Amino acid sequence: MTENRFPRLNLPSIPLRLKDEEGIVKVFDPLRDKYVALTPEEFVRQHFTAWLRDARHYPASLMANEIGIEVNGTRKRCDTVVFGNDGKPMVIVEYKAPDVTVNQAVFDQIVRYNMTLHADYLVVSNGINHYCCVMDYESGTYHFIPEIPDYLSLNSSK
Repeated sequence: MTENRFPRLNLPSIPLRLKDEEGIVKVFDPLRDKYVALTPEEFVRQHFTAWLRDARHYPASLMANEIGIEVNGTRKRCDTVVFGNDGKPMVIVEYKAPDVTVNQAVFDQIVRYNMTLHADYLVVSNGINHYCCVMDYESGTYHFIPEIPDYLSLNSSK
């Protein structure tokens, strides 16, 4: 019951709280305050949210995992949403397993989710490659930026 079955990520390693529940390895998600199945995508999520909290200074109290939304009449779930102090979504993060290539289809998915949430930043990560773009609502487009901003920068850019 170790995370050795997953590839090394392009994120700092973190200690994971693991348990075996009827043959299923589960990891404790501090944002959801519960154990969830340790899938490759969940492995990325736990490392990425810890990195956002520890290295980019995102308050854990303003991050939420698996947020339910409705897109074109269908229930969907955003992997992680970071909120501003005003309660409005600022960042949506979509995770893929490390062996999944981040491509246009992945960005199309997060852009569809953003039609409901109207966040300013969209982030996609497979734990190895991380991409961040800023929405330009005036032109109806987005553009990529070289790094994921720290939380203070998000608030000062408004």
